Amino acid sequence: MHEGIRPDMVIVGKALAGGFYPVSAVLSSDEILGVLHPGDHGSTFGGNPLGCAVARTALRVLIDEHLVERSEELGAYFLGLLKTLRSPKVKEVRGIGLWIGIELHEAARPYCEALKEEGVLCKETHDRVIRIAPPLVISRDEIDWAFERIRKVIEEK
Repeated sequence: MHEGIRPDMVIVGKALAGGFYPVSAVLSSDEILGVLHPGDHGSTFGGNPLGCAVARTALRVLIDEHLVERSEELGAYFLGLLKTLRSPKVKEVRGIGLWIGIELHEAARPYCEALKEEGVLCKETHDRVIRIAPPLVISRDEIDWAFERIRKVIEEK
């Protein structure tokens, strides 16, 4: 949706229930999903009432607390800070919302381990990328706190 693309089908999971309960869903139009009729397709965990209730509540929180808009606003703020990093080790800083990557010219894992020691949890991915994915409820003060530690590790390591 961010890129203006409307896929025929979307499969969602993991965060659909806010991390509290395993649940996933398939989203599509009646034209596509309408080819299936009751009994055509089964699922071991399909139609779980508790999973559906948890997912519905998690989606309601996303909407009521404007977490998508918050992610866009705070992600732009965080990305702006990260783009001020000055180190020849940094190849690129990129992101959409609060889903941010710092691509390095070298292995990312030692930096992730150093950040862990500073209290910042992140993950290396594709060998050279530090993936930063804070919770949608993060505050500006917490972003500032995290940025200072990221700056310290990237610029001083």
